[in-house]
Amino acid sequence: MLVRTFGSAVTGIDAVTVTIEVNVSRGIRFFLVGLPDVAVKESQQRIESSLRSLGFRWPGQQVVINMAPADIRKEGSSYDLPLAVGILAADEKIPPGEIGSYVMMGELSLDGTLQPVKGVLPIALRAREEGFKGVIVPVKNAREAAVVSGLDVFGMEKLGDVLDFFKGFKKFEPVKVDIDGLFREEANKYDMDFSDVRGQENVKRALEVAAAGHHNLLMIGPPGAGKTMLAKRVASIMPPLTLEEALETTKIHSVAGKIDDHMALMTRRPFRSPHHTISDIALVGGGTVPQPGEISLGHNGVLFLDELPEFKRTVLEVMRQPLEDRIITISRAKSTCDYPASFMLIASMNPCPCGYHNHPEKECMCTAGMRQKYLNRISGPLLDRIDIHIEVVPVKYDKLADTLRSERSSAVRERVVTAREIQARRFAAVKGIYANAQMTASMQRKYCQLDEAGGKLLRTAMDLRGLSARAYDRILKVARTIADLAESEYITVEHISEAINYRNLDREGWAG
Repeated sequence: MLVRTFGSAVTGIDAVTVTIEVNVSRGIRFFLVGLPDVAVKESQQRIESSLRSLGFRWPGQQVVINMAPADIRKEGSSYDLPLAVGILAADEKIPPGEIGSYVMMGELSLDGTLQPVKGVLPIALRAREEGFKGVIVPVKNAREAAVVSGLDVFGMEKLGDVLDFFKGFKKFEPVKVDIDGLFREEANKYDMDFSDVRGQENVKRALEVAAAGHHNLLMIGPPGAGKTMLAKRVASIMPPLTLEEALETTKIHSVAGKIDDHMALMTRRPFRSPHHTISDIALVGGGTVPQPGEISLGHNGVLFLDELPEFKRTVLEVMRQPLEDRIITISRAKSTCDYPASFMLIASMNPCPCGYHNHPEKECMCTAGMRQKYLNRISGPLLDRIDIHIEVVPVKYDKLADTLRSERSSAVRERVVTAREIQARRFAAVKGIYANAQMTASMQRKYCQLDEAGGKLLRTAMDLRGLSARAYDRILKVARTIADLAESEYITVEHISEAINYRNLDREGWAG
């Protein structure tokens, strides 16, 4: 008897429906075709043991299984469930009536228990697009799949429950998730707040400007000045995720297996902080079976690189293209997949190997050559993609001991959201552009025009401070964001002056 069940294969962050055709007929052999990998081929042993635990036997006839389309590689153990159900239906142990209406995915333990799998959210989205009635997944994946409206999601604990469902022996209620309620409760809940930071008002301001315009930022300062503490709080001042952003972010983390069974939807912007020993592939993604890297896990959030010069040069250089294009393409001999990578880069570094160059109290032991060599670990093309360079100085005791609370993240976020709304209206007609940092050269000429006084100030600054040519565009974009924060239609001298001060590393002779 020929029966069709349906599973799904995840490529990149999207899913493709897989039709599993099972035919049980005269003979004694077992065939599994359709480009399955080793884990899929090993499913026979898991399925046979699971069936035995339920009192069933492997069919005493020839079993032929085809997984279509055959040009897509089927990987992992998540096909155990649709294969097992298909075999039982083809062997006439369960009625095949409703089986074709559901997409099923799940790994089987030897006792028939269903184990969680990766990529359930994109699988559910694809099932809805193709008109399936619902999806059947392990109970630990149910809340994640239930984010998709208009689809019945059933979370099952074991294979026996799935068989009872199709036989009609038990009544199962689909899992429901209140998306609006999740956003109301969780969207702006952060464990860390700007009010925890004493002093550093100029750095907080720079971070506010960076968040308002989606600018990349580099903090330079001695050890213990508070660079990491400040960076960890940047996500708390960024605009709340929209539902579309939340779904896209959750899809990436779902494919990477980073969603736990208590989480239905990611409602807060991600913050990723990889160690400086990270490899190229771990940062940008890839591997034999391509997986998203840290830059994609930081999509719609913050990627923090602490001690930037300590990262391998090759690791930093592979970030240049995704910083510009906000997407990373992973190409392999048999497949190519795209992962979104629209993150805000926040980096920190010491000013020199010993860390105390320009320190107000401690003496630097490094020569000018040592300092320059240390800074040269960061290439010009990468530095060119960082709009704001801000110097962080140690906080004095009086500020640390001050009991007055600083401005809370919620207050800063309100100003950032207002500035982002101005930018959203400005770029409404342009697809893929939503913040000042992403402006093209033509947009910059249109929206970053200076009056006579502003142009004179910028010319003087470039001459006197030895600012590089690449600093010119960055200063204009940052000045436009500062004007948006002030809700000003025009860029004034004050806005240009503040933007110029955010280009420390472009100053001639900064390293001594």
